Amino acid sequence: MTAIDHAAPAAHPTAGQSRRLLMCGVVAGPLYLTVTAAQLLTRDGFDSARHPLSLLSLGTFGWIQIANFVVAGVLFFAGALGMRRVMVGGVGRTWGPRLIGFFALTLVWAGVFVPDPSDGFPTNSSVEAAPTMHGILHSVAPVLAFLVLIAACVVFARRFFRQGRRGWAVYSVGVALALLAPDVLIGRTGFTVALAAAAVVGWTWVSEIALHLARSAGHHRGRA
Repeated sequence: MTAIDHAAPAAHPTAGQSRRLLMCGVVAGPLYLTVTAAQLLTRDGFDSARHPLSLLSLGTFGWIQIANFVVAGVLFFAGALGMRRVMVGGVGRTWGPRLIGFFALTLVWAGVFVPDPSDGFPTNSSVEAAPTMHGILHSVAPVLAFLVLIAACVVFARRFFRQGRRGWAVYSVGVALALLAPDVLIGRTGFTVALAAAAVVGWTWVSEIALHLARSAGHHRGRA
């Protein structure tokens, strides 16, 4: 069978549920990025060239980014459940969805444990303050998120190569490299910008994978 993924038959009672779960993953990336972009334009004192996006969780309107992390995480997790339902055969059918699920949980983690103030944001915050436990716990989230996403890219790339979908395979490898790129700039000018750009690429990739699988599931339903 040459289709990219076997989908549940249309007559199966959970077929529609699977597609709705996948659509949650489709929405998650654009929603997170749109809400974040809106805050970049409106939050006083935030400089995307110096401040990590996580710092938007602080200050009077920090609840917006906290909710953004949690909602995106829940939606991506739902998308991972949908992937698990429709990826019923082939390489990566277990670890592909599982890694996306782990990635989703890191976003919820990042929302629950907010970062410490840094580099003058929020305004008037002390940059000399001692690290707090919630700040330390938050710092684990982006590291895990990127590592898990890189692993997911590799798993899906193998799956796509095996299926002859070389365009998707190359795209997945490219995303993995983009997620590794910020490591070159750690401690240097441009690191936060590279980190944000890599997040855009990674989050978008997950949503596009979910959309691809949702379309595949819909295609199989239409042929049933």
